[in-house]
Amino acid sequence: MRIVLIIEGETERVFVPYLRHYLQDKLPGKMPEIVKQKYDGPIPTGAALQRIVLNWLDNRRRTPADHVIALTDVYTGSRPPKFQDAADAKAKMRQWVGDDPRFHPHAAQHDFEAWLLPYWQTIQKLASHNTAQPSGAPEQVNHDQPPAHRIKKIFNAGGRGAYVKPRDAGRILRDNDLSIAIAQCPELKSFVNTILAVCGGSII
Repeated sequence: MRIVLIIEGETERVFVPYLRHYLQDKLPGKMPEIVKQKYDGPIPTGAALQRIVLNWLDNRRRTPADHVIALTDVYTGSRPPKFQDAADAKAKMRQWVGDDPRFHPHAAQHDFEAWLLPYWQTIQKLASHNTAQPSGAPEQVNHDQPPAHRIKKIFNAGGRGAYVKPRDAGRILRDNDLSIAIAQCPELKSFVNTILAVCGGSII
């Protein structure tokens, strides 16, 4: 099984090894090859995304993908927002690419750092500051102060240096169980379940 992940930014790239580690226990003997296609910023939209996805799925390729997953942030920094929420982002990607069942659109609500908020105690330790954890469900932190901004703010308050996404995301994930974030973040759970399902594993 070959799965291509279309992702944006360095934080998502750092996340993939921890995702693989989590999946290994869930997919004994069925672990897929996960190939990353990373962009330095938002992933392509419209016809450009369709071309990329269909190219990966083209059986004329030497090593075509069995499935392609596109993972976008809901919060992209654009004004007005490109997507209203995760459901809107997934619906638009599906419309752009078409109904091919091998394509799976997913979105981080509101950005990838929402999936780090469940590890707030680790974030406090790394930032050397006791700023209170944002209230409510991690994926409900909104466009006005998206999760990445909250984490940047606590790092700045601690005076230990700025939040560096690829470095600090890895430090946050390293000593924590990914299942904790999956339990608190429905969009992350949906993303993981897509991989489990196409690989013949049991969804969670």
